[in-house]
Amino acid sequence: MRPSPKLGRRNLEDTAAADQIAGTRAEAEAAIAEARKAHDRLMEAIDILPEGIVFLDSDGRYILWNKKYAEIYNRSSDLFESGARLQDTIRVGVARGDYPEAAGREDAWITERLEKLFHPSGRHEQKLSDGRTILIEERLTGDGGIIGLRVDITELKQREESFRLLFDGNPVPMIVCARDDGRVLGVNEAAAQHYGYSRAAFEQLSIRNLQAYESETPWASEQSGEEQAARTWKHVRADGALIDLAIYSRHLVHNDQPAVLLALMDITERKRAEARLAFLAQHDALTGLPSRNLLRQQIDDKLIQMRRGSEKMAVLVLGLDNFKSINDTLGHAIGDRLLRGVGKRLRSILRQEDIVARLNSDEFAVVQGGLARPEDAAQLCRRLLQALADPYLIDGSSVTIGATIGIAMAPNDGDDAEKLLKNADMALSRAKTETRGTFSYFETGMDARAQSRRKIEIELRDAIQRDLLQPHYQPLIDLSTGRITGFEALVRWPHPERGMIPPSEFIPIAEETGLISGLGRSMLRQACSDAAKWPDEVRVAVNMSPLQFRVGNVLSLVMDALKQSGLPASRLELEITETLVLEKSGQVLATLHALRALGVRISMDDFGTGYSSLSYLRSFPFDKIKVDQSFIRDLAANREAQAIVRSIVSLGKGLGVTITAEGVETEAELRCLRAEGCHEAQGYLFSRPRPNAEIVGLLLAQRDASGGPSSGKAMVA
Repeated sequence: MRPSPKLGRRNLEDTAAADQIAGTRAEAEAAIAEARKAHDRLMEAIDILPEGIVFLDSDGRYILWNKKYAEIYNRSSDLFESGARLQDTIRVGVARGDYPEAAGREDAWITERLEKLFHPSGRHEQKLSDGRTILIEERLTGDGGIIGLRVDITELKQREESFRLLFDGNPVPMIVCARDDGRVLGVNEAAAQHYGYSRAAFEQLSIRNLQAYESETPWASEQSGEEQAARTWKHVRADGALIDLAIYSRHLVHNDQPAVLLALMDITERKRAEARLAFLAQHDALTGLPSRNLLRQQIDDKLIQMRRGSEKMAVLVLGLDNFKSINDTLGHAIGDRLLRGVGKRLRSILRQEDIVARLNSDEFAVVQGGLARPEDAAQLCRRLLQALADPYLIDGSSVTIGATIGIAMAPNDGDDAEKLLKNADMALSRAKTETRGTFSYFETGMDARAQSRRKIEIELRDAIQRDLLQPHYQPLIDLSTGRITGFEALVRWPHPERGMIPPSEFIPIAEETGLISGLGRSMLRQACSDAAKWPDEVRVAVNMSPLQFRVGNVLSLVMDALKQSGLPASRLELEITETLVLEKSGQVLATLHALRALGVRISMDDFGTGYSSLSYLRSFPFDKIKVDQSFIRDLAANREAQAIVRSIVSLGKGLGVTITAEGVETEAELRCLRAEGCHEAQGYLFSRPRPNAEIVGLLLAQRDASGGPSSGKAMVA
């Protein structure tokens, strides 16, 4: 029997519908499976992120979150489930005390937190009860949902707090500036106090408001630490005072903007001390007047100007009469004040363009140009003598001193500074010989003094040839132990008729005549021979004249003296003066380096008294700097001298050289030198220069006393 056509068609339709439903179900199940896979992949992806991630719907209900999010909120993670509201977990967390910032204002805090959740406007921070700090950033999605980001910034906040404490509590003034325009973003208390501004006022300024002259910022160019330290910046304090600074800069980020941290080292006092040292390199320390070297330069400058016209120039050398007796009877302190008074009087009666300088202990120089005739110089001398003759009131006492003047006229009596000063000095000698308290012109036939000097030259030549000159030795004392570390050899001339002639009378003649070479050779040989018999730790220092270096045989002389005596080179110290280094001779510097290569120590003598002593230290690496006695005299009562000595000692420490103070005469000076950290000292406080026969006794006494305490003044004459 054949089926009904109508029934067969229905069955076919039902079968097709069933197949379609089955296919749709399979597709749905496949889609669901794929969605689950996508969800799992998304979870895997966000779980490896270091930040906490949460997805919320438009009602603030949880959709998904990663492991880091659950770790951050570990106290509330038991409440996290799809469909749960974030605001409910927040309320539970507040009730549990998870948010310490909500304490006492729970409802208000929750309201503020939900406002930030549903209307996000930027990042904010959240404190948790375990001390952690969480950075929160939330954004709205296109369908109104919310994506939240959580970052644990606890360690960063701790570093910021450490920096803040270091910044605020640092005694060094520090400023944070915007890198682009120099606005002050923050200052520490030290900076506020140093500049005299309140913090609020400070933070209204720019770094350029503080800079006195510079327009560029300290961070405008990349510089090394050494380069930053070498530059000096001039800033203005709130009271208008100028200060000198070394500024060190470091780039950083401050409140999400590029910034720079400035550490400001006030070097005002150091710069003043350096300026004072530079001044004293060309000026007399006692009177502040130009030194002889600066005077020579000034005279030569005036001679150049004078050659353009027909005017004359007077060079006067003024010697104070009987100054030594005033020094001996009233003391060096009164003598020094008298010299300062003389310098002030001379300066007060001269024109601005005139020159007054101090040549030595009791001699001054005056230079006046624009003279029509030599007689004009006589009028100047009368004014000077009259002014100086008025009494000086010093410590309630009236002190009177006269003067004698020698005159040399340019261009007739000389066309350079040296010749004019020499001729004026000869005129002074004649005036002193004839009538003190007057003045005398230089005359071409003037030879009385020249004859006297010639006599000394002849006798000195004979004494050198016969080996009659002797070295006397003045001890060098280590101020930390009080022990003798060495001796300076000082030449003495026992004259059969005149007795012991001081070096000041024959050394200049020896240098002018070339006898200094033979004299120096003899002193070097004797000093090395004597020192070879001293204990191994004791050195000997020998003065060397620039002329000896010009001759060019210093190296061979030293090597011969060391070889003949057997003295180790390390125990020999050669003292040279500024004049030698001023020549900037390649031969001289080569000789000095060769001597150091042998092991011989090189010292700069009379530091601070010459033309530009600071520049010498760049020319040669000295082993020792000897501070001239003019800086040591009355050191305890002179704060300015103390500052200078302190600067020199600091300079020595920075260069790694020994600092020795010359001419120490009082316990007060010794205490000051020790306090400033000076290494060595010599002077009559410890001992006068002694012949070698007495040196052995000094060293034996030191050896015998080595077990006892050091007094710091071990050997006193």
